[in-house]
Amino acid sequence: MREQIEQEWIEHRREDGERVGWLRPDGDGFVPIDLLGRELSGPTDWLTGEEMLESAGIGYLADRYQLRLDDGRWMRVRITEVSTDRIVVMKDDFGAIDAPQIVYTLPFPLPENLRPE
Repeated sequence: MREQIEQEWIEHRREDGERVGWLRPDGDGFVPIDLLGRELSGPTDWLTGEEMLESAGIGYLADRYQLRLDDGRWMRVRITEVSTDRIVVMKDDFGAIDAPQIVYTLPFPLPENLRPE
């Protein structure tokens, strides 16, 4: 996947330099893809794709998510790291400083067992 991203996906950054996603060529158009690897729409023109990425922003990375564990239970987690290599989440301990840190490393793009809360 990483090789495909590096070769085909076109990085898009906001005016302040923050990466907000990619535009993937698709026929005569481009598919906007967020930092979790989710397609925001089907093929569209370049400018509309850029607008969709900027509108989506990066705020969703701070949201709570649900991770389905191997035993089928769901655990509330927060994203701590995102790259085209992996997505790292940590059990949401509501800021408790004495709680054990439980961390899971997941594949990129967003796997089916991780969903927004």
